Amino acid sequence: MQVAPLGAQLREWRTRRRMSQMDLALDTDISTRHLSFIETGRSKPSAQMLQRLADCLEVPHRARNALLLAAGYAPDYQERSLDSDEMAGMRAIVDHVLKGHEPYPALAVDRHWNMIAANAAIMILIEQVSPALLAPPVNVLRLALHPGGLAPQIVNYREWHEHILHRIELQIEASADAGLITLRDELAGYSVEANDNRTGQVNSIAVPLILDTIMGQIRFVSTVTIFGTPVDITLSELAIEAFFPADAESAALLQQLAAL
Repeated sequence: MQVAPLGAQLREWRTRRRMSQMDLALDTDISTRHLSFIETGRSKPSAQMLQRLADCLEVPHRARNALLLAAGYAPDYQERSLDSDEMAGMRAIVDHVLKGHEPYPALAVDRHWNMIAANAAIMILIEQVSPALLAPPVNVLRLALHPGGLAPQIVNYREWHEHILHRIELQIEASADAGLITLRDELAGYSVEANDNRTGQVNSIAVPLILDTIMGQIRFVSTVTIFGTPVDITLSELAIEAFFPADAESAALLQQLAAL
């Protein structure tokens, strides 16, 4: 794969972060002239300076490797499979978190929202979806919004659709990931007949996922957990989404479903 020139990459990240050359130069303690020379290819930064620029621009690990390669340096960050022997300890942590969240659903996803692992309670969410959407790799955002997925069960589909699109837009803004852009465009094109009377409620604290199940209506709120100090690309891009009951009635229903 061809790597874009270093200057072009830096300029793109600086523009994405809405920083002028002067802003970035001041924040990284280099001259504006030197930064300009780097962006035009007239000067090559040291690896340490490049990391300082990347820190200031909040460049993700995967993209930092691209910056280093473009500058002629070896990548700093490895990408190991979560199923590899080296990652066995991290995989055990992920499995422990997922298992510990039962009887409520929880799942682990990669940067494109493909499901890596899930706990047994995830069956509450996927029991009525089309088997075609469960063929690996399972994309959980597609699973949620596709007409053959959870969409017909989501009571507040329009609200949840808007919430997911907003979430993925924030990820695109942070990462400039082409795969997320493609996924966003696909999700934005989904259209499902839905009766959603919740939009405009002023007392909402968090956007809920309101789901019709075989036992009745369950209201979820979700949290997303990431590793705090990753130096591996896979780990830096992994997230665990955990669903909690939003009220006592939903908690009781989830306990009943777990006992079936």
